[in-house]
Amino acid sequence: MIALPIEKILQTKIKMNPQESKNSLLKRSAEWFLVATLSGMVAAVFINVVLRYGFGTGIVFYEELSRLLFVWLVCIGAVLAAADRQHLNFDMLTSKLKGPSIVIASVLSRLAITLCLVLVLHGSWGQVKAGLASYSTVMGYPLALVAASTLFMSAVMLILLFLELKNDPLGMKTHQVLLSKHDEHSIE
Repeated sequence: MIALPIEKILQTKIKMNPQESKNSLLKRSAEWFLVATLSGMVAAVFINVVLRYGFGTGIVFYEELSRLLFVWLVCIGAVLAAADRQHLNFDMLTSKLKGPSIVIASVLSRLAITLCLVLVLHGSWGQVKAGLASYSTVMGYPLALVAASTLFMSAVMLILLFLELKNDPLGMKTHQVLLSKHDEHSIE
């Protein structure tokens, strides 16, 4: 009997260490959150458009809900992109560096990233504290919920950066990965 490709995939056991399994579960959960968030936004906006143009009415809280979901969608997406090293990478200069200048550029860029993330974390924490006493106009949720998205994003990105620093203190592995990606995408 010929098995379908999906059946073969389901029967194949993937050997992962527990840490990879946990990371994979967290990543898949975040991806499903993005799917649910985007689906909720699309449904809310579509229903509101149909109600407004078809019946002259609308559901007021859908706008606030869509805004809140969009902010969280962007922040969780940014975390996933950072975990996969998929953020924009300007390597016009660093791809041409050799020797110790690569290490210096890597250290400087990581310091700049750390500084930016600490500033976002600090500002977000201030917004969360201020938002605890403020509530959204229609739905009535604390506005701290919106600011919590950037607090979460910056905290997780800092953790990811520190893990990267632990595994690759000088940034040499990261530089090699980025160079190989650059070579794959270059036009000859």
